[in-house]
Amino acid sequence: MDARKWGGPVSLGSRPRAGTEADMALEARVREVVVSGPSGPGALIPLLQLVQEKVGHLPRVSLSLISEKLGLPESRIYGVATFYAQFHMKPRGKYVVRVCQGTACHVRGGKTILEAVEEQLGVKPGDTTPDLLFTLERVACLGACGLAPTMIINDDTYGRLTPVKAQKILASLAEGGTGTTAAS
Repeated sequence: MDARKWGGPVSLGSRPRAGTEADMALEARVREVVVSGPSGPGALIPLLQLVQEKVGHLPRVSLSLISEKLGLPESRIYGVATFYAQFHMKPRGKYVVRVCQGTACHVRGGKTILEAVEEQLGVKPGDTTPDLLFTLERVACLGACGLAPTMIINDDTYGRLTPVKAQKILASLAEGGTGTTAAS
């Protein structure tokens, strides 16, 4: 049996692949996390979670390094990473903005809230602003139907929104505020 299959001793090498200084620094960070992370059967998801926790997302190089450590094909690792919504292959913003498009929010103007947020941030759902401050997501339901239309930014819920209120909240956060004073 191949020891690599179950996370046996595998040298991940210390020589970074070619790339920019930023690429090499990112690879070094990921390599450090992968080497010190779990191994063996059942280690794939915990290792993906650890890399994402430490790096903020799952860069392409992480799939290669995890493949080397666990002896699994990169295609399997990619399949797992893209199957679960908890994993993100691209960098995410400091603020993750989730705008509800569920029935109650839709009826009360959720579409106009999403459009106002898109306009304010200059990105579409699934994208992150170039400054890595905001990531925009469209969600089916936030479970706050009584506050419709709503959006959640990280762990804070904002309800009974208008397009102007939503944009003021985002502007407050962009300026280093809490977003709470703009909601009133």
